[in-house]
Amino acid sequence: MAVVSRGGRPDLAGDALDAVRAPVLLIVGGRDQHVLRLNEGAARRLHAPHTLHVVPGATHLFEEPGTLDRVTEAARQWCDEQLSTTAG
Repeated sequence: MAVVSRGGRPDLAGDALDAVRAPVLLIVGGRDQHVLRLNEGAARRLHAPHTLHVVPGATHLFEEPGTLDRVTEAARQWCDEQLSTTAG
């Protein structure tokens, strides 16, 4: 099991963040400063392995050309890493 969040609001999970044990990937647009700060705060609260990936030049909806491709590639690479780690 793993969690991938793209432009999400993990801060809204409240105390549930403390219970997360699955690896977490948080993907945020670099130009989405508000959500980036919220994800940074959530990352500090996570006890599970986690990665905060910032897509440069992207806003909240990742509407800029090529930004969703970068999200997809970051998520694919991260998932590959997680699978290879758990596969032994």
